[in-house]
Amino acid sequence: MNPIRNILVIVDPTAERHPAVDKAARLAQAFGAKLELFACDTRASREARLARRLRDGSEDVFSVDLAPLLERIAAPLRNCGLDVSTQTECGDPLHEILIDRTRRSTAELVVKDTHHHSLARRTFLTNTDWSLIRHCPALLLLTKDVAWPEAPTICAAIDPAHANAKPALLDKHILDCAAAFAQRLAGELHVLHAYLPLAIVAAATGGTPPMATTVSPQELAEERQVRRKQVEELIADYRVAPERVHLEVGGPGDQLPSAAERLGFDMVAMGAISRRGLKRVFIGSTAEDVLERLPCDALIVKPPSFADVLPL
Repeated sequence: MNPIRNILVIVDPTAERHPAVDKAARLAQAFGAKLELFACDTRASREARLARRLRDGSEDVFSVDLAPLLERIAAPLRNCGLDVSTQTECGDPLHEILIDRTRRSTAELVVKDTHHHSLARRTFLTNTDWSLIRHCPALLLLTKDVAWPEAPTICAAIDPAHANAKPALLDKHILDCAAAFAQRLAGELHVLHAYLPLAIVAAATGGTPPMATTVSPQELAEERQVRRKQVEELIADYRVAPERVHLEVGGPGDQLPSAAERLGFDMVAMGAISRRGLKRVFIGSTAEDVLERLPCDALIVKPPSFADVLPL
């Protein structure tokens, strides 16, 4: 993992709370990094801010300039000794402005809020979020409005069998990033591998009717041993306690959100890959199927060569 010296925080000018700023500030202190607060003023954001002022009965002059907002957010961070800069832009559409900013930035980490609906227990990722997931060349941390504890629990979601055609190097990169965050934040590092038993997968791909195929407990136990050995070989250099290594039987789309809630993860690191010549990035089942249901923050990790194959 490259050292994190600069952190770019995308600030939503229509929001009243900014958990991404709070978490980015903690990371900046932990890594000794600089912070840049960035906000884009779009037509939609101006309309939302104006509507809120009218609803609240505010008589203040409405200002389109977002610089004072960012300076108010930056002031207490500077008082804590952080190196904080601010920048604003105006334009549409938002996702294009943000993608361009991340590509021009020297930041090794980009942090952005997402919105969580407590009733449905789902995260509503916007088109802007998905665009950043697919096109941001840096590490991307998507945060929820839940504060981290003093010692956060950080999980690396890996796939040592490479069932999703991930480059072998990506699992190492995921582990490096998760381990670095856990160490700097004085947290716990966990590792999780969710898998479907090969006998079940073979039956499905072979066209065998599910009711006609049975998998014995012995077969499941033998495969679990093989999977655990693969995971242990992969994490040998990371000093992960055995009780913090989790093997979950089932698809990642179901098992990762479930395990995150059951085990109390505060952040899950997962991989995203790009294919040269294609117009979009293939996130894979360990990310795209998971993100809408994940109850905690998500750290999207890209292979080192990700920027070289990004769609234009």
